[in-house]
Amino acid sequence: MGGEGPAGEVSRRVADLVHGGTAERERVLASGGNAAQNEVAWARNNLKEAGLIDASTRGIWRLTPEGWEVDPETLWKIGRRRDIDKNKSASAQVTEVESVSDADADIESSTPLLDTIKGLPPRGFERLCQHILRKSGFAEVEVTGRSGDGGIDGHGILQVNELVSFSVLFQCKRYQGSVGAETVRNFRGAMSGRTDKGIILTTGTFTRDAEREAIREGVPAIELVDADKLISLMERLAIGVKPRTVFDVDDAFFDRFRE
Repeated sequence: MGGEGPAGEVSRRVADLVHGGTAERERVLASGGNAAQNEVAWARNNLKEAGLIDASTRGIWRLTPEGWEVDPETLWKIGRRRDIDKNKSASAQVTEVESVSDADADIESSTPLLDTIKGLPPRGFERLCQHILRKSGFAEVEVTGRSGDGGIDGHGILQVNELVSFSVLFQCKRYQGSVGAETVRNFRGAMSGRTDKGIILTTGTFTRDAEREAIREGVPAIELVDADKLISLMERLAIGVKPRTVFDVDDAFFDRFRE
């Protein structure tokens, strides 16, 4: 991937390479996270501690110069250290790994912004999603949230250009864990006959099955917005956040004054 990539995509691709075609690839932890991606998250943490991965940019995993040059023996030692740490306490390991799965495998780690969003009441999260969609270019966005409406929380219109527009239905899931394929299927069923465009927004993640169901051939595709995408969108549109300027020392500038 050229030495860097979105955290969720890297996690899924590595999990596919290591566990593709096995039951372990789809095993779900008690926390709702995917076991294979949880394993990738553990490896990433150890690589970060070793200075081989730079995660200073939210949602991006990037190899450091040392990461590009690292030798297999060093990687083996890092992996071996992880095995030793895991065996120190089996019960503690279960709790800690599940925590990494939720917070790191797909959405890196919790942030004050994400914590704030998760602390909103369900109705408040729906109104926040309404605001985000409006800022993203949707028009006539309304929150309905009627019970018995198949999980549809609202609707809006996306104006592509002067001639083309789409009616869009959306669903809001204020989750801690993962949204599964059944939720996607039920939402698509509720959309039937009303529109061909749908969006599910969540403060959690989506299971691999949910991602496959969202783009399954022969049925309307559904856009999935997980916590990582939600936070990135809010940061880009400056929704609920205040930009801050940070200055780094330009060491080269001072070279002439050291002579």
